[in-house]
Amino acid sequence: MNDLSEREEEPERPIEVDGTAHLFKALGKIIKVLRERAGLQQKELAALVHVGEDLVSAIERGVRTPQPDFLENTDRAVGAGGILLAAIPELKEALKRARTRHPDWFRKFADAEAVAVALHYYEVQAIPGLLQTEDYARAVFRHRRPVLNEATIEKRVADRLARQVILERWPAPTVSFVLEESILLRPTGGRDVHRAQLRRLLEVGKLRTVQLQVMPLNRDEHPSLDSAFTLLRLKGRNEVAYIESYGHANLITDPEQVRVYSERYGIIRAQALTPHESLALIEKLLGEL
Repeated sequence: MNDLSEREEEPERPIEVDGTAHLFKALGKIIKVLRERAGLQQKELAALVHVGEDLVSAIERGVRTPQPDFLENTDRAVGAGGILLAAIPELKEALKRARTRHPDWFRKFADAEAVAVALHYYEVQAIPGLLQTEDYARAVFRHRRPVLNEATIEKRVADRLARQVILERWPAPTVSFVLEESILLRPTGGRDVHRAQLRRLLEVGKLRTVQLQVMPLNRDEHPSLDSAFTLLRLKGRNEVAYIESYGHANLITDPEQVRVYSERYGIIRAQALTPHESLALIEKLLGEL
């Protein structure tokens, strides 16, 4: 699955509705001012609050929504004296109302993905959207054909980053990824973007709530060479499968069809490198760069 989840041609705001976008942008600007007043770089703040530098940058620019625990930790780290804590009640209310903007054909999957208790991704062509850095996502859309205008590219990047809040949710869903090794070798966006993307994979792969595996190129058997797919399970519901093929999306609910993808995923995980071996391979590739 290419994870090209936003295909409409007209640019739209990354967050829809009820003034929530303005609240998130305002919070981002306040966080930036407080960070700079405390004499901290984005990287330093990220280390203090135990998140990635990309997340701090995205929150300050208003393209990612901060979570209450991020405000709590940041308030303490920058010595804000409760300024950010005072915004938490309004933030929680805004998060209830906010909806990530997606085209109609993708919205069913996006809605299910956002509340799923289990998510399993198998990818053959590009880093899955939930794992992409901002620069990698921008490179993916910038090289699309037909060519997209800059406003549309930025809108789609923002939408993609907004989906990544799933990895910060608590209680956390069960999340696993299997990536073909060829994806790790392709320097999408250039050397610097490639390195940053590999570091992002290491960061996410070390989370307790995520299992990240690589399917090596030297396997002489493979149960799913035809396409990528995603498996989702909602609370109290049967598992469903999602596939994209030549620009067409399909959310599969038929139990027999879903069973085929579930069996394939089980075999793929068995044939792939273990999570520990996969992180070691990514570290090796990063060292070679």
